[in-house]
Amino acid sequence: MQQDPAPFSRHLRVHRHRGHTVLEFRGEIDIAAAVEIAPYLDRVTTHPGARIVIDLRRVEFFDCSGLRLLYRARARTLDHGGQLHLVCTHPLTLRVLRITGLSRLLPPHPTPDAALGRPEATSGTL
Repeated sequence: MQQDPAPFSRHLRVHRHRGHTVLEFRGEIDIAAAVEIAPYLDRVTTHPGARIVIDLRRVEFFDCSGLRLLYRARARTLDHGGQLHLVCTHPLTLRVLRITGLSRLLPPHPTPDAALGRPEATSGTL
């Protein structure tokens, strides 16, 4: 898979870890941040067999715009035969994921290594 260059954004950092593209969301993930993140997220989730980790550990605020990003990324990744894993430790963000049911579709893990230890993490159903 050809790697796209990392975007310049205060809300997103990208790096590789154990053969996966790690997208670190940062700061406040609201509608303005989602507009910055979405185009890059859409590009990486359309690669056939993409292996992606979304890391929310540096997120301070997370609203429905962030939920839409996660749900869209999951759907697009699975549609193209890829894997998507989620890393999240912030109590309020975890609560939002639980209340909305997204944590059942995309179980959160405390670290990227913990997420990659369970490749079945993308197979949850609602």
